[in-house]
Amino acid sequence: MTVSKKVLACDLGASSGRAVLGSFDGKKLDLEVLHKFSNGGTYLNNDFHWDTLKQFNEIKKGIKKAVKKTSNNLDSVGIDTWGVDYGLLDKNGTLMSVPFHYRDDRTEGIMEEVFTKLSREEIYQETGIQFMELNTIFQLYAELKNRSWILDNAADLLFTPDLLNYFLTGKKYNEYTIASTSQLFNPNTNNWSDKIYDNLDFPGSIMQEIIHPAEKIGDILEKVKKECGIEGELPVIAVGSHDTASAVAAAPLQDKNSAYLSSGTWSLLGTELEQPVINEQSLKENFTNELGVEKTVRFLKNITGLWLIQECKRIWNRDGLNLSYSDITKAAEAAEPFKYSLDPDHHSFVNPDNMPEAIKNYCRETGQEMPEEPGEMARGIYESLAVNYKEVIEKLESLTDRKIETLHMVGGGIQAEILCQYTANISKKRVVTGPIEATAIGNILTQLIALGEIENLRQGREIVRNSVELKEYLPE
Repeated sequence: MTVSKKVLACDLGASSGRAVLGSFDGKKLDLEVLHKFSNGGTYLNNDFHWDTLKQFNEIKKGIKKAVKKTSNNLDSVGIDTWGVDYGLLDKNGTLMSVPFHYRDDRTEGIMEEVFTKLSREEIYQETGIQFMELNTIFQLYAELKNRSWILDNAADLLFTPDLLNYFLTGKKYNEYTIASTSQLFNPNTNNWSDKIYDNLDFPGSIMQEIIHPAEKIGDILEKVKKECGIEGELPVIAVGSHDTASAVAAAPLQDKNSAYLSSGTWSLLGTELEQPVINEQSLKENFTNELGVEKTVRFLKNITGLWLIQECKRIWNRDGLNLSYSDITKAAEAAEPFKYSLDPDHHSFVNPDNMPEAIKNYCRETGQEMPEEPGEMARGIYESLAVNYKEVIEKLESLTDRKIETLHMVGGGIQAEILCQYTANISKKRVVTGPIEATAIGNILTQLIALGEIENLRQGREIVRNSVELKEYLPE
């Protein structure tokens, strides 16, 4: 009889985190969410930061619950988070300052300053990464400009999952998939871009040795073991530590005519390739070549997702409406179609104090009728997202010379079935949804590869198809 392997995925998103226990019996994967917690930014002296110590404490709570649940028979732990953000350590290995949130405004206008030293074309040729002000390259340049002393005294840069892994193990690495989000990494040489570091005066010595998904980072530190009730060795495994890398690993893609959409706070829409696409056209369309599990290339577009709905819901509930997502969906379904449209990636939606007001201002400035009720506003958001997805799919087909027939939507956003159906209707594509917990499952699959329980990602995706109910939406 096969002994069930039990691994823990610590999956931290931009608005929430969870510790998910995966149990694998050799054929099927079962999931149990053991711990959930809220996550998000907090203002300190008008700067927007992450509460990194809270995140670490929540991870330890999840591990403690998993150890108890498995009677101390937990086989491994893996951590994934969002991309681009980082912490800096001094020569003693101490965190030097509270890590910034990618939505902080310190990078406003920085992109243009960087281009005076290294052109947009040169940076894209080196990295293949789409241009967003939140990218690590622009955050580091903001450090250099506004507080150069911290880079002068920094010994190590660790991206968010690297930092949390360091807190657990004491080991310092930069994981492959998370490194690729930084716009500092060359996907052709599989190493840091000397050209970028030299031209922008970044200290290359702060970067770490690259570790790949399915490699062991190290055993958990003794003090953490005591805190979590761990007996014996508990290895921490490098997974696709960029959450999208893990989500795509769990997407049950079957052929080259499939695309994926990881749907959550962000929408990441693309296809899986063996080699990066870095040319004049991909630069013009601002597509990105992020790296994935098993050294695949995630050729995708990073676009705004359900952040718009999440922020509207926050404001509506703050103002006393107390709407659930189900309430919002029902109201959207009953609202007038295509009353207004918006560009989800417009700069005014990055981090407004009041998202509903920001949307109304956008409509006013673009000469459109303003939505008044939550249902009208929500419907316009869902429709605008679906239109955006259609446009990105068309560009993806052109850039890869592929005809996309099926869009696999994964992640928490697929619970908004109205969005899934609108996406099928507007894109005229077959949409297959599932799994919801794609990021956690991809994290778990990579750990199982590291433990020798499954051979590769192809086998892992077959396990997903056997373990999770998938749903199909056809154009109406």
